[in-house]
Amino acid sequence: MTDQAPAVEADTPEIPGKPTSASRTTLSHIMTHNDTNLLGTVHGGVIMKLVDDAAGAVAGRHSGGPAVTASMDEMAFLEPVRVGDLVHVKAQVNWTGRTSMEVGVRVLAERWNESTPPTQVGSAYLVFAAVDADGTPRPVPPVRPETEKDRRRCQEAQIRRTHRLARRRAIMELREKRAAEGLDD
Repeated sequence: MTDQAPAVEADTPEIPGKPTSASRTTLSHIMTHNDTNLLGTVHGGVIMKLVDDAAGAVAGRHSGGPAVTASMDEMAFLEPVRVGDLVHVKAQVNWTGRTSMEVGVRVLAERWNESTPPTQVGSAYLVFAAVDADGTPRPVPPVRPETEKDRRRCQEAQIRRTHRLARRRAIMELREKRAAEGLDD
């Protein structure tokens, strides 16, 4: 008998998928004076942190462990958020790759002391990479869209991924070309 761990087979079974609803979450927070910018509205960075926190929770839930923010796309601020607003940050996994996942986030705000419906004030898309204890990427379960809206979000996420990869490739090609021309900056 040896102390060696068994060899990992090349044909490791696929990780079972998880439905979109399994990791969906909402983070709610009342905005105070500590959250304001010089204009008296809530600082965009405060909203961005809430977005990253909610998306990180969803990514960790979906992947079953640690996940780190790889990128944030298309953070859109649609309306100002004010002191006294109750902000709801709703997040869900839209798409999964082998070790990464896109999390879509909607930001809603309502007055804390009124019963009016919340208004969408922002949205964002973040890409997370699942990592192990050493920070090495690890596989994530596929997401299983449950509704037509989930399927649409998954299709849109695939388009965004294609654009991210094309943009990265174009930038790398430009840098290589500039370096070859002696224009390395």
